[in-house]
Order: sequence, then C-alpha cells, then structure tokens
Amino acid sequence: MPIYEILFSALSSIRQNKVRSFLTLLGVIIGVFSIIGVMTAINILQSALETNLSVIGSNNFYIQKYPAIQMGGHDRRKYHNRKNLTYTDYQKLKEKVKLADFISAEEWHGGDPVKYGNQQTKRNVTIIGTTPEWEYTSGFFLSEGRMLINDDLSQRRAVALLGYDVAALLFPNEYPIGKQVSIRGKKYNIVGLLDKKGAVFGQSEDNRVVIPITTHLQQFGTPWSSLGYTITVSKAEHFQDAMDEVTYHLRHIRKVPLGEENDFEIVTNAGLLDTFNQVTAAIKLAALLISSIALLAAGIGIMNIMLVTVTERTKEIGIRKSLGARRKSILQQFLLEAIILTMIGGLFGIILGVAAGNILALIMKIKVLIPWAWAFIGLMVTSVIGAVFGTYPAIKASALDPIEALRYE
Repeated sequence: MPIYEILFSALSSIRQNKVRSFLTLLGVIIGVFSIIGVMTAINILQSALETNLSVIGSNNFYIQKYPAIQMGGHDRRKYHNRKNLTYTDYQKLKEKVKLADFISAEEWHGGDPVKYGNQQTKRNVTIIGTTPEWEYTSGFFLSEGRMLINDDLSQRRAVALLGYDVAALLFPNEYPIGKQVSIRGKKYNIVGLLDKKGAVFGQSEDNRVVIPITTHLQQFGTPWSSLGYTITVSKAEHFQDAMDEVTYHLRHIRKVPLGEENDFEIVTNAGLLDTFNQVTAAIKLAALLISSIALLAAGIGIMNIMLVTVTERTKEIGIRKSLGARRKSILQQFLLEAIILTMIGGLFGIILGVAAGNILALIMKIKVLIPWAWAFIGLMVTSVIGAVFGTYPAIKASALDPIEALRYE
C-alpha cells in the first residue's frame, strides 16, 4: 500500500473521530510542547548570556560580597553576614597586585531620577560610582569629553558621565558637556558622554550615569554598602595567576584566618556559565520527566485509538486479505498509521513549544531561536512512541482471519 494512501487513511481516521483523535494526540502535543518550550527558552537564555559575556570580555573577573546566583535561605544569611568590600580594601589591593592590568571599584544604585531644567528621567536610571580604571574594565567607550580622573576621586568632585539614553532624553536639542544635571538635589557637571552600548537581556545599558566612587559613597553610601571590584588581565596565560594573587592579597587585607573559606566571591564568565548550566540542568530534568509521563500516557492513548480503528475496519481488513494482501502489508499499514498520528501530534507540539519559548526572546528583545536539534529529537521520539505503542494493534490487525473478518458486523 503506497505511503500516500496510508497517510490518507490516518488523516481520515482523525477526521472521522475528531474529538477522540484530539484527546489522543493531546498527550503527545503536551509532552513535546513541554520539552521543546523549556529547551527553547533555556537555549535563548544561554545564547544571550554567552553573547553578553563575550561583549564584557573573557579577560575580566569580578570580586563581590555575594555569589552571582544564590540558592537557599541559610546561604543567603551567611553571605549577608560577611564584611562589606570597602574602598579602603580596594586601595590596598590595588597597591599590592602586580599581575592585573587594571582594577576598578564600583558601587551601583537606582531609584533616583536625573533632572535637567524641566526634563526628568524615570527612576530606572542606574547611578554608578566608580574609579578611573572603569574605562578599561567596563567595556564602555567615551564618545565625547573625558573619563573620570584621580583628582575627581581625591577631591570628591561632583562630575558625571552620561549614558546615551540619559543624554538623549535630557538634552534633545542641547550639547550636554559643560551643563549640570541634578541627582537627589545635588548638581553634577557633565564632563563626558558614553557611546551607545545597546541592551543586555532586554535592559538598556545606556540608561546610566557614572560619577566618582568617593562622591557616590559620600552622597548615596549606606552602612551596608559593599563594593564590587572588576579585574582585567590582558594576557590569558596570567589569568589564573592573577586570580590567585588577588585572592591571596584580599584574604590578607580582610584578615581571613588560614584554613577558612574566602569571605568574598570570585566570579568569572566561565563560572557564570557553569552555574547557569547547573541551575538549568534541574529545569531540563523536570521538563524531561513531565514530558515522559505525558508521552507515556499519549502512547497508551495511541494504542487505544489504533485498537478501536482495527475493530472499526475489521471488514476492510478481511476484504484486503481475501484479495491477496499479505500479513506483512497489513502490519506495516497500521504501524505506519500509528507513527504518522504521533508525528502529527509531535509536529504541533514542536510548533507550540518553539512559539512559547520565543515569547521570552520577544520580551527580552533578543534574536529568536529555533532549536532544530531538539525539534528533530522530538519527531524521532514521537515516531518511536508510535512504533512501540502501535505494534500490538498492528499485529492484531495483521493476524485477523479473513473469513472471520468478512463476517464481522
């Protein structure tokens, strides 16, 4: 029997019993949808993370009080009880470290609008207090004016660099450099403009203002303020040695007893990716478990609908056998029908899963992704489900006695 006739027969069964077919294929659709949707979303996040980390640079590592990703209330309390990373710690570390090319210190906060005349930003502007080395550790570039200098820090000057979005909003028709913006009632002289950076995970990187870290600590600092340090190492062969050197000196500066763990975190791009993969591994496992249960239920449903189909088409089978159809041909026909049914459900599941997963890409304003490998795996799995659970009905159909089948009413 030609494949197109088998396909036509399978589609006819679906059309004749629409509700029954839909309920049967629903398990396949849900199973494939769950795994494809989750894998699409995770692949999108991973792709975005890798892209953004490559923009930041693989030659940086970061020192901070808290881990990049925290899990569990007990650990959160432990990290909270650590001593803050201070500007004094930074100054001592900068003096001692020799292998790093640049070390910058940063403190961030948000929630304060930036004002100029009658113009005002929303409260989503990030205010960054940092050091002159930020020019080399941040991945940002100057479009006009100057960067921060050491005198800005030592004299706690009220100077600022504006991100592209902030400058465009506050100064649509004026040249910003030399003007003053106001943050929490304090005036800041604009000395530089940052080049357009774009978005990371759907959030604009240009919606920021950069000021000297000493000025930031004086005006916005709190008793629980903890700085972050960014270390740049230009030579890959010195990267690990620089990390070891920074760890050694910072432990000594912070008087961490010998044998005790660090009271700070060292974060690398590779470490972030590893942590991300560890977190998503549990999500992938859960998705696989859910989809496996759904596909098992779907397989049982496929077996049921094929058994009903065999019963309904008993006389047809008897006629075909009386006309010379071989047992092998009958078996292949019903087995292929079961496989085609499950693949139809799998195809709908893949389409829905890819669409649902890419909603995340649209929200984050990043490139849409289609997980072709997982789509192929999904179709292969559904075909296997169809073959496994369609085997018994196919054998039953092929084993029917033609005389008894012709008598069936």
